[in-house]
Amino acid sequence: MDGILPLWKPEGFTSHDCVSKARGMLKTKKIGHTGTLDPDVEGVLPLCVGKATKIVPFLTDTDKVYEAVVTLGSATDTEDSSGQIIESKEVTENITYNEIEDHISSFQGEITQTPPMYSAVRVNGKRLYEYAREGIEVDRPSRQVLIKEISILSKDEEIVEGEMSFSLRVVCSKGTYIRTLCVDIGKTFGYPAHMSSLVRTKTGGITRDECYTLAQIQEKADEHKGKELLLPLSRGLSDMVSWEVDEEWKVMIQHGRVLTKPSQIDAETFAVVHDKEVIAIYQQHPSKPGYVKPVRVF
Repeated sequence: MDGILPLWKPEGFTSHDCVSKARGMLKTKKIGHTGTLDPDVEGVLPLCVGKATKIVPFLTDTDKVYEAVVTLGSATDTEDSSGQIIESKEVTENITYNEIEDHISSFQGEITQTPPMYSAVRVNGKRLYEYAREGIEVDRPSRQVLIKEISILSKDEEIVEGEMSFSLRVVCSKGTYIRTLCVDIGKTFGYPAHMSSLVRTKTGGITRDECYTLAQIQEKADEHKGKELLLPLSRGLSDMVSWEVDEEWKVMIQHGRVLTKPSQIDAETFAVVHDKEVIAIYQQHPSKPGYVKPVRVF
């Protein structure tokens, strides 16, 4: 059983919980997820099964699409609605669509983020959330992330109990903290803020409409048809440049040969395809200009 299981992760489950459940339902141990989603978040979580586990780093590295709700008026220690309120400031004037659009437009492009204390980033060999649970504040390394698109979806008609919210659609690179983005957007309005809801609607080329719930996967598994739910490896690499090869090249590639660089390929990393099937991932050779070498062979 090899392929990508497009799971719609429910709220209340960790990504690891979903992997464990899928292993039990599909009766296979070789399953890996492609980017952690917090327990309170639902959305697209592709699971790589069998040989597809070899492409986990590449699918994890793809762009993600989120729909998030920003709530102005209060900040929490976790930067989302699950945490304790640490700062409040009553919102007294309704903010217009145009004002929101003006503020969020400044976040499009490459921005600098500092990971939240409640995150899995390691500092001195220890996860930040472990420090946070002990009440220890540590210096966190900032990182550059790319916001490719950001737009407003809707906003509250009225201020409720000193807070107002609006929802955004965000297309971003790997490693972007949407919680932190919401907090930083709030600061530009002069208000403490937090992320009150988050849904991931797309990972790489895999969309919400293609996903299955855990209940649907269980139903297929009970019918011994779990394999029917799997997408081919190529779907997880749809954003990658590809090189189509014939039978002769296929044999050399499956033996992991270093090859002369194909003239039509300039990408640093690319998929090698034979008869519509991905058979390997190659990269430009780091020490031999004009040659390419295998990264993964399937």
